[in-house]
Amino acid sequence: MLNTFVVYVENKPGVLTRVASLFRRRAFNIDSLTVGRTEKPEVSRMTITVDADRDQARRIEANLYKLVNVLLVENITNQPSIVRDLAMIKVAATHEARSHVLELASVFRARVVDVAPESLTIEITGAEDKIDGLLEVLRPYGVLEMVRTGIVAMRRGKSSSGDAVSSRNGDQAAGGDDVAYSV
Repeated sequence: MLNTFVVYVENKPGVLTRVASLFRRRAFNIDSLTVGRTEKPEVSRMTITVDADRDQARRIEANLYKLVNVLLVENITNQPSIVRDLAMIKVAATHEARSHVLELASVFRARVVDVAPESLTIEITGAEDKIDGLLEVLRPYGVLEMVRTGIVAMRRGKSSSGDAVSSRNGDQAAGGDDVAYSV
């Protein structure tokens, strides 16, 4: 079963290498990995999808917490969440087939981002199955090139794990109540 982990990490060099090495050492194949900045410049957010059963997912989460730069790990697989992927697909489109390809892009709510004499480049954002569906209907025309970003995911609703990271970092920086002082 595919598990989706949201991992908040310190935005420092080498963190991605340490996270990827953890999966490599434990012989897990990462299905998708995206990393980007958050609203806090010192924190990055990773969305990692990996094929693992429930026990393996718990072990992955525990091992991620052992890494020094990891601030928060959340398995959002069974939580209400928004999941998106982005793909750019270059399709062979002769003059005769161009209108059909444009129609298909429109049906899938995709955008044409580049038009060349013998091809079209289409951008599509959505769930993985939506992108896979567009790919299947475009294959007869000739998919010349394709690139996908991997999924990004966020829990639905008001509360977010980013709030916990923000308050955790804020407490440490401001000398919060969880800090012991000696005289």
